[in-house]
Amino acid sequence: MARRRIALPLSGTEYDTAMPSRTSASSAQTVTPELRRWIIEQAQAGYAAPVVLQSMRDAGWDEDVAAQALETTLQEHLNDLAMQQGQPAAVPVPEPQLDESPAQVDCGDRTVHVLLAMAQPRLVVFGNLLSPEECDALIADAAPRMARSLTVATQTGGEEVNDDRTSDGMFFQRAQSPLIQRIEERIARLLNWPIENGEGLQVLHYRPGAEYKPHYDYFDPDEPGTATILRRGGQRVGTLVIYLNTPEKGGGTTFPDVHMEVAPQRGNAVFFSYERPHPSTRTLHGGAPVIAGDKWIATKWLREREFEGGFHNEVHLAIGWAKSA
Repeated sequence: MARRRIALPLSGTEYDTAMPSRTSASSAQTVTPELRRWIIEQAQAGYAAPVVLQSMRDAGWDEDVAAQALETTLQEHLNDLAMQQGQPAAVPVPEPQLDESPAQVDCGDRTVHVLLAMAQPRLVVFGNLLSPEECDALIADAAPRMARSLTVATQTGGEEVNDDRTSDGMFFQRAQSPLIQRIEERIARLLNWPIENGEGLQVLHYRPGAEYKPHYDYFDPDEPGTATILRRGGQRVGTLVIYLNTPEKGGGTTFPDVHMEVAPQRGNAVFFSYERPHPSTRTLHGGAPVIAGDKWIATKWLREREFEGGFHNEVHLAIGWAKSA
């Protein structure tokens, strides 16, 4: 097997990536422009992140310092490349505390399970986010107020019926009831995002045959109505879909770009974030047709900034623009 060598800027020594040597950690370490350039060069040369990280550790870098330098440098580099290609700049997004790969997350009033986590797209499947009683209560509170779901008309910033979305829905105002407030506080702790940056919690009901075809949740920057939409809270940067029941068949949340489907299980949820309004986030997703039984979900969309109030006539406006051909 060919042996690869990486020269590190810390000492100028070459370290064999197949059988690295070991040195003591440095007591005072500064992430210099030289080190950042070196990290980018290794990525461009095709070295995987774990290989680069191990080489830095073997050169004497503290593991936490090295990991942080690697992550931030590559993120900034990818953002620079994206902007050079004409993509919008990346913005901060909601992010659960999963640095040490925990099996559970303490949300104060409830322990939530981490069932799956992906980096690209940034996606996490949570278990036990809501109790069965909370799921049933949300359905009972929402059921009398359901109406045909609408989507944002990105040409105007208004609302419209979309044939790609065949569910019924309604939304709650923030803190509308003790139950809603408790759930919103739990979500804020789970995702490390302010409550006031969230749109009202929406409940959707899909009957047999109902679906929501693949779409993006962020607002298309190229549409003329987007500027009007963004005045209240900026772009959407994250989505949390909570399953309030378990359909008999069908109704999963699909992610076509990564050939993935999340099965709807009562009390579980899928979260995904998008740091820029662009298909490169790989967050194209849809609600697969319900084959048997009903499907109930609650959706929480998260904005860049404080979201000002509810939607006109208490009709939630979900973005529904499909992936370009």
